[in-house]
Amino acid sequence: MVLTTLLSVASAVLAVGLLVASGAPFDRAFSQQRGAHLTVRFAGSADSTGAWPAATARAPGVAAAAGPFALVSVRLRTDGTATPPGFEPPPLTVVGRASAAGPVDAVTLVEGRWAEAAGEVVLERGSRPPGTDVGTRLTAGSVVLTVVGIAGSAGESADAWVVPAQLTALAGERPPAFQMLYRLTAAGTRAEVEAGREAIVAAAPAGAVVGARSFLDVRETAQENTAAFVPFVTAFALLGLAMSVLVIGIVVSGAVGAATRRIGILKALGFTPLQVGRAYVAQALIPGSAGALLGVALGNVLAVPLMAEVAETYGTTAVLVPLWVDVVVPAAALAVVAGAAFGPALRAARMPTAAVLRLGASAAGGRGLRIRGLLGRLPLPRPVTLGLAAPFGRPARAASTAAAVAFGALAVTFAVGLGSTLVAVKTDGDPDKGGDVTVHTVARPADPAPGRPGAEGGGPGGPLPGKPADPAAVAAVIAALPGTASVYRTAQTQVEVAGLKGGAPLVAYEGSTAGSPHTMVSGRWFAAAGEAVAPTRFLRATGVRVGDTVTLSEQGRTVRVRIVGEVFDLGGDGMTLRSGAASVAALRPPFTPADFAVTVAPGTDPADYAERLDAAVSPLGAEAAVTEAGRSSVIRAMQALIAMLTLMLVVVACLGVLNTVVLDTRDRVRDLGVYKALGMTPRQTVAQVLTSVGTIGLVAGAVGVPLGVALHRQVMPAMGRAVGTTIPSADIDVYGAPLLALLATAGVVIATAGALLPAGWAARAATARALRAE
Repeated sequence: MVLTTLLSVASAVLAVGLLVASGAPFDRAFSQQRGAHLTVRFAGSADSTGAWPAATARAPGVAAAAGPFALVSVRLRTDGTATPPGFEPPPLTVVGRASAAGPVDAVTLVEGRWAEAAGEVVLERGSRPPGTDVGTRLTAGSVVLTVVGIAGSAGESADAWVVPAQLTALAGERPPAFQMLYRLTAAGTRAEVEAGREAIVAAAPAGAVVGARSFLDVRETAQENTAAFVPFVTAFALLGLAMSVLVIGIVVSGAVGAATRRIGILKALGFTPLQVGRAYVAQALIPGSAGALLGVALGNVLAVPLMAEVAETYGTTAVLVPLWVDVVVPAAALAVVAGAAFGPALRAARMPTAAVLRLGASAAGGRGLRIRGLLGRLPLPRPVTLGLAAPFGRPARAASTAAAVAFGALAVTFAVGLGSTLVAVKTDGDPDKGGDVTVHTVARPADPAPGRPGAEGGGPGGPLPGKPADPAAVAAVIAALPGTASVYRTAQTQVEVAGLKGGAPLVAYEGSTAGSPHTMVSGRWFAAAGEAVAPTRFLRATGVRVGDTVTLSEQGRTVRVRIVGEVFDLGGDGMTLRSGAASVAALRPPFTPADFAVTVAPGTDPADYAERLDAAVSPLGAEAAVTEAGRSSVIRAMQALIAMLTLMLVVVACLGVLNTVVLDTRDRVRDLGVYKALGMTPRQTVAQVLTSVGTIGLVAGAVGVPLGVALHRQVMPAMGRAVGTTIPSADIDVYGAPLLALLATAGVVIATAGALLPAGWAARAATARALRAE
């Protein structure tokens, strides 16, 4: 009872606490800042004045608006700091805004002050470059800006703010775009926000709106680190609650059955049924209260690392499980304990006094004799047939035992499915790990091995540390090396996407990617010029669907690409766009040094190939290694939490079996004495007890395993939606026939494990003691 209550309370505290604490900081900050439900970007032109964007504030459904603010996208570099070769800072959305205050998106200053003159800039705290602080000098071409403040925008409307007059110098010859911030009269759902967006688009000239972002996408992104935990933790919490009711009911019923004579004496002394019921409720509440207190403590401890993610997301010092959760959850659990205890206690107390005072064996001793006789005709050892017939003597008790074991089998099946899907997600969610061997054209900054070029301080012919190798030379070496089957090259950059603050990562491909595994949610991988693929979150954030086009820009140069597929990609915050290099060549973006993904020919050992290739490309300044699967601290935390919760559920199921077997052994003490007097050995006694529960476990496993599979198929898509992605069906359908066959034995294992101790006790019981009542 302590463990079951502990599990249900801990899981519920963790689940409810995550739900409340992960949403409250954003909602509180958004309300205080009067955050923008919609951030809309309008195209600019040489003669734009911003008059018509301001007119959209009167569109139907708009409650308040701010703007228009001039906007430009620039790359800010830290003045005087050298960047690694080939690396460029991402484009930042810089908005001209005279004040942090306003009817919409009242930006909160975290450090310093607001920009008051040209040459000053305020950075959004989530977009500040590493090492940047108040007083840091940044450059954008010939323009020098000094950071005078760090601010936070709940709706993430911009990466940086300057005074409006500064935009002219930052934009150069490009006409700046315009930004409008809107609060809507109804914005509780995506449909309502989309309706507001459509009204604004209708109020503007055709083609004027080039991008829009909903606050729901910002909220979803901010909550992703904790939101992924909530669906499966909630499922475990409900399982724990159900098992609490079941096992507590089993234990209390057993306590009532074992104390039948005591109840009779209490009734003879004048106790009413209600008083007897209250006494057994009090007995149940004592261990229940201990479990509830321990569960609250455990739930808060488990929440610490997850709440730390929330604190980091919102820049707060402490995000804790709300106090009311620590009070309401255990109170509800104790109410369940009381309800589970009161029913069987009251039922027993209402029995006639003469019936409960009778002495001797349980009335159930004669049940199931016909079944026992029929099974005795089977060509099986007598202890086995007696064990097979035992559940029919106490059908209600056997059913409750089967239910406890079924919950345990369900939990094991669910946990195995979760673990398998998480492993598949970690592998399939990284399209950059596409080949058997990866070649980096910039060697990692480590001391070279003895004898390798450059080991003696970069002597003649040795590569300079950090200098990118010539991609063409590396490609030639790869093509000439025996064992190469296919190869493609990738390079990454950050491009501006209309409607997205800060743009999005772009990975450009050269070469054949046909042999590289890319997991698609829908559509297909790009194959022709002008095509691209994007992950789920990118599509949601931009409002784009498969088949639509998006406009990418870089320093005034633009290209349009058509999205032909939704790729499963968890990297780059789920915002990475992928296309062929030829499709985005017109942008002339500053790509990072290239990487090569090499697929080796059949029969070639990847490790040996990687060693030979590394020796061949190292003189060029590149390095090669076997492609390794990515690591995720979030997934590791999930796996640890799943293992712990599953172990607790299995232990509780085993305790339920142990309790029922102990009760059954006590009820059948006379039968055991007779069997021993007739020559049954201790080993045969153990076989009889284990057979009786093994049969129950086999049936329970057959019920629990399909339920676990069904629960897994419901929870995994919910986990994907919680973090803004769609988990492919292939990663959810992880139960093969061999695995299901193995899981089918889970019920037998759980039942047997729970029965081992009482089976040993029954085997060691003295014959004379068992027959003393005779």
